[in-house]
Amino acid sequence: MTQKNMFSAGSIEYQEGSVVSKVVLAKETGNITLFAFDKGQGLSEHTAPFDAFVYIMDGTAEITISGEKHILKQGDMIIMPANEPHALDAVEQFKMMLVMIRSQS
Repeated sequence: MTQKNMFSAGSIEYQEGSVVSKVVLAKETGNITLFAFDKGQGLSEHTAPFDAFVYIMDGTAEITISGEKHILKQGDMIIMPANEPHALDAVEQFKMMLVMIRSQS
């Protein structure tokens, strides 16, 4: 039996002047985290050793990957490749689901 709509934009709430995160699943092979960014908040440029899938659940985000800016709105998705510098900025409040998958060597 499968469970539908385990989480949605209502699964995490905005907090004024903050970035809120909620871990939904954490395993050795990867994890799923929900984020809510207030307008003007973000994550500075960084890299990660694994691929990351981002799904925008609400609002508008600017995601920069290797210097290329992408504007994503509700329903949009993007892959942030492993070891590529990336940053996130809230053009307006936005919520996203981040799925990180660690490949086995």
